[in-house]
Amino acid sequence: MKTFRLPDLGEGLQEAELVEWRVKPGDEVSIDQPLLAVETAKAVVEIPSPRAGRIERLFAEPRDIVRVGAPLVEFDGAQEEDAGTVVGVVETSAAVLRDVTTPGRGAVPARVIPAVRALARKLNVDLSIVTPSGPDGTITAEDVQRVARVLSEAEPAEPLRGFRRAMAQNMAFAQAEVAPATIMDDAPVDAWEPGADVTIRLIRALVKGCEAEPVLNCWFESATLSRRLRRKIDLGIAVDTPDGLFVPVLRDVGSRSAADLRDGLNRMRADVAARKIPPEELRGATITLSNFGTIAGRYAAPVVLPPTVAILGAGRIRNEVVARDGDMRVGAVLPLSLTFDHRVVSGGEAGRFLAAVMFDLARAA
Repeated sequence: MKTFRLPDLGEGLQEAELVEWRVKPGDEVSIDQPLLAVETAKAVVEIPSPRAGRIERLFAEPRDIVRVGAPLVEFDGAQEEDAGTVVGVVETSAAVLRDVTTPGRGAVPARVIPAVRALARKLNVDLSIVTPSGPDGTITAEDVQRVARVLSEAEPAEPLRGFRRAMAQNMAFAQAEVAPATIMDDAPVDAWEPGADVTIRLIRALVKGCEAEPVLNCWFESATLSRRLRRKIDLGIAVDTPDGLFVPVLRDVGSRSAADLRDGLNRMRADVAARKIPPEELRGATITLSNFGTIAGRYAAPVVLPPTVAILGAGRIRNEVVARDGDMRVGAVLPLSLTFDHRVVSGGEAGRFLAAVMFDLARAA
């Protein structure tokens, strides 16, 4: 038999969710015929057959999470392994839990004796969520039983899948990697014409910010402590969906007209809604914009996703009493929150970026 394993999907992705099989055991397939569809952190992609032959066995079911290198399909044929497509190693459920990282202990593992580990398996308790109460950070049987009682009163565990799973992994990576700092301010926008396109104004202002402080439009390579300034501004636009957060990329926003940007935004949002956005359109952002104020909220501390170093968040426009030319009157203000990676961007650079953004937003047009 010849085994085909989940190949390297690129972009550092280590797993995918099996969406649908396009074949079944006994089928005869040709080279490059679609075998299955998987959902990764980037998009839903089809995986083609690397050879012609008859399908002998399928190793996974729809909705299974498959690791890179895990077997997918067994073909009828010669007794050999398909080494050309194997990437990584296969993980099995027989792996022994040796270290348990528990709440409030950081990277310090808790101690668990075999009997308590067996009790946790019996009660279906994940030891990583158990707070130890025994000596020297030991998880006791009472600790496991306490958590089991709490879990019995909650809804069953629902594994995160697809893009929501990817969002959780990306946020955890960003939390571990970035040294975030956030500054906030209000931009006066009462000079805007009625019906002004808020997102387009934000994009234009962000471009002005990058012109004032180009360091915010860069990639940071933490392994070598190196930054790469980017000439073009490829803007990631945070898009909220029922499936989680998508960040498609609007290319070269600094050289495009307002009408062209609006057309691009409309196409992008339609593709996201239809789940037809190409994977390459979810890659390569150099800076990010989150217009969360379309839903609710005034200020935030948005999350910077490496290798980018900055994200600009815009809250809900509101009217308040403001001072203008020595007089007090009601005016419209747009709250802004800029989170930046303080390993790369200084407070002064972030402040000058935000000042340039605010100056452009204050203009009438």
